[in-house]
Amino acid sequence: MPVPSDSFPVSEHALPDHLAALAIRPGDSAYDAVRHTYTRLGSPAAVLRVRDAEDIAAALVHARDSHLPLTVRSGGHGISGRSTNNGGLVIDLSRLASVTVLDADARLVRIEAGARWGDVAAALAPYGMALSSGDTGDVGVGGLATAGGIGLMARAHGLTIDHMRAAELVLADGSAVRVDAQHDPDLFWAVRGAGANFGVATAFEFEAARVDGVCVDVSVFDAADTAGFLTRWGGWIERSPREVTSFLTLATGPGGLPVAQVMTVYAGGDMDAARPALRPLGSIGAVLQNQLVATPYHRLLPAGHQPQYAQQPLTVSRSGLLHHIDDQVAHAIATVAPAAGIVQLRSVGGAVNDMPATATAYAHRTQNFSLMAATVPALRGDLDQRWDGLTPHIDGLYLSFETRTGPRQLSDAFPQPVLGRLLTLKDRYDPDNVFTNNFALRRPAGDGDVRKR
Repeated sequence: MPVPSDSFPVSEHALPDHLAALAIRPGDSAYDAVRHTYTRLGSPAAVLRVRDAEDIAAALVHARDSHLPLTVRSGGHGISGRSTNNGGLVIDLSRLASVTVLDADARLVRIEAGARWGDVAAALAPYGMALSSGDTGDVGVGGLATAGGIGLMARAHGLTIDHMRAAELVLADGSAVRVDAQHDPDLFWAVRGAGANFGVATAFEFEAARVDGVCVDVSVFDAADTAGFLTRWGGWIERSPREVTSFLTLATGPGGLPVAQVMTVYAGGDMDAARPALRPLGSIGAVLQNQLVATPYHRLLPAGHQPQYAQQPLTVSRSGLLHHIDDQVAHAIATVAPAAGIVQLRSVGGAVNDMPATATAYAHRTQNFSLMAATVPALRGDLDQRWDGLTPHIDGLYLSFETRTGPRQLSDAFPQPVLGRLLTLKDRYDPDNVFTNNFALRRPAGDGDVRKR
């Protein structure tokens, strides 16, 4: 149920007339439907449902002049919960949601940042096109497209950002820019992996993939031997053709027995080609349930557009990237599971690793797996203690799945020389640190150039 609007009292804040006309504030009938995210309760002083770059620029000016916390929201579904606040302004991009096919032959599409990925998939389906973009249709375009995008066809088509050809942003000074490989290429590089630090993205241009459908295997396995099962699954996916991408979630089944829910996508609608590629999956463990179907890609991730009300209580999450899942890694993951409400592994590698590490601000192009574990706040200490056993095996993290934001997490998300380059660009484009709410770039203490924090 939605949380009553007086749960976090907020003082009234005067807005200029132009922004007041866009605002949803405490006491408004629509406030409870826009104040929270998927994982976080929020009590912003105002949620501004902006219509264009001019509205965003005005909101940035007001937030700076009033010294208010500032948050940008595209969909509000992010696991890390960074798209709301208490007492500040939320720039809500939901009105900027168009999907336009610019050139069907070249598969060039323009997508506004407030669209949901499920709606994008549905809009591109009649053209026989798709973009691999996560596993949930209600995720907003802007958050994922500035972080990475580990989707259900990642091994076949790479990350979402790998298909970006241009981005439109409003910078900290209020200026609207369009960047691509020829126009401000440094900023275009930074947007693809660290974009939330540099501006409010309003739209992107992507080169979509030609997709004639997918074949999807959804299986539930007995995972009593959790470590052994993880080792076999990891080995299988690394040997699989790159058309195969698999997401594995550890869960508790009937009677408290551990099970593994595995969703595996073959990027192509030809079942005769998919069956031999997927057949070895059935031999990695005892199958409790199984279904294999061919389907249009967009049916995998419908967008429901339901209001977020912090319905997901697992608000503490940890992220790590892994090269392989050998016996040691598998045992460490199995040790983490009892303290986590969810443990999920997403296969990467394949086309993700075709991209040079220096091509985008997301530099993790050698790993084969992304690991996420989430729990409730009361079990944070237990999860962290168990997570420490994984640390020697982890090489990097995916920032959208990590709720910690300390120096260690920053260097894990952006290994050198990427971090140094990003900090230099941060000085150029956002010297006053206007954008600090989403995995903020910060120089280490005593690093010379002391900027306004």
